[in-house]
Amino acid sequence: MFDRNDYKTLLAKSHSLLALLLMVIAFSLLADGFFSGDNFWTILRQISVNLCLSVGMTMVILTGGIDLSVGSILALSGAIMAGLLKRGTELEVLNLHVGYGVSAAAAVGICVGASLGWFNGVMVTRFRVPPFIATLAMLTIARGLTRLYTGGEAITGLGQGFVSIGSGRLLGIPNQVWIAAGIVLTGVVLLKKTRFGRYVYAVGGNEEAAKLSGLNVARVKRRVYLVSGALAAVGGLIVTSRLNSATPIAGEGLELDSIAAVVIGGTSLSGGRGSVQGTVLGALIIGVLNSGLVIMGVDPFWQQVIKGCVILLAVIVDKLYKKD
Repeated sequence: MFDRNDYKTLLAKSHSLLALLLMVIAFSLLADGFFSGDNFWTILRQISVNLCLSVGMTMVILTGGIDLSVGSILALSGAIMAGLLKRGTELEVLNLHVGYGVSAAAAVGICVGASLGWFNGVMVTRFRVPPFIATLAMLTIARGLTRLYTGGEAITGLGQGFVSIGSGRLLGIPNQVWIAAGIVLTGVVLLKKTRFGRYVYAVGGNEEAAKLSGLNVARVKRRVYLVSGALAAVGGLIVTSRLNSATPIAGEGLELDSIAAVVIGGTSLSGGRGSVQGTVLGALIIGVLNSGLVIMGVDPFWQQVIKGCVILLAVIVDKLYKKD
């Protein structure tokens, strides 16, 4: 027999899933065309980029941090990939022009994202800059660098090989969904089955205790910010290839959707509690909410209001469960 505490524990673990099911049922009844195969794949495509960002954000928040720069890192990494594909690199000293294939350009872009994430981690750990301030500064820096690199103009015409990454299909499933699924699976394994994952939870659960036990807390934090930056760059790869274009405004606001997915999925903002699986549910809730409201013809401004209320409700629920 379950007692009251058992029911509360079960509800705490399943409230995101219950919320998702209720939303699906409600929109299926209220929005014509919502419950269909085409809309299902549309939702998965729409949340694929958010999932890439949110897996890294989950790791950052589990350590008690935050990363506001993922949207700007996405834009800069995507712009660099597009620029290398389109223009290559000029080595004036050697009078040499270096061209890039799809794999090389993507690798450079992801390395750029990882480097910017590592820089965030250094600011947080070595210089003791609060994560909110450090990543807010990177948000501005990376966005400015994107505009400088692109000259304020879109970089287009990137070639079919690159475009197929974001618009092609494998076994009938969109490539971007495969990429997001691979990142989610990797994130689950890292956090649940590796020493690195145990360290992440230890740092977020009690940083002082982790230090006293001999854990290199600064190294763990630098690594989670590096992962967050690299995954933001993967999101930039998907966005740029899907649009066949890199624009200076790419990724604007995605940091908020990423944080929302993590919080709605049950990860505590104070760190130490949460999971990638919960983040997936959070991203699905946001995707279902966006799709349902659009199909119902709800004004975009009211959509923002409703999404904000959902995020606020998720934080309140998190605080209530933590209090209990």
